[in-house]
Amino acid sequence: MKSPLRHLIRRAASSLNNSTLTDDEIARALPWLKPEEFGLWVSMPPRDCRHSLQVHSRFVGLCPTATREEHAAALLHDVGKISSGLGWVLRVMATVVGSRGARFTEYHNHAAVGAQMLQGISNPRTIALVAEEVDDDVSRALYAADNI
Repeated sequence: MKSPLRHLIRRAASSLNNSTLTDDEIARALPWLKPEEFGLWVSMPPRDCRHSLQVHSRFVGLCPTATREEHAAALLHDVGKISSGLGWVLRVMATVVGSRGARFTEYHNHAAVGAQMLQGISNPRTIALVAEEVDDDVSRALYAADNI
């Protein structure tokens, strides 16, 4: 079993790159997202888009028969984090100290917030996976892809 602290340090270090997305990175997401979903995806900081692409890549390996809606959930699983307005340093702090204060709480509730953001633009399956309301093979694959 991986150390939670080691996982968090590795994740924080991997999110340092916040440079503009490349055309190749954008092209990797486009086939899986409806136009409105893509609009939300590109509104995330580039570091979050890169993380979602990494999760998506691992998810494809774990769940090769996934539907378009399930691929979209892998790419949008953290979209709710943008509403907290926390930058890199404050996200690290929120992870360490927990749900203290409105913005840290909103950050920790990103699954529910993301599901609300997707209402009316995404398929119910995508929304349920983003909301973490599903417990099936696909949701477990998505969770595993996000926690490697």
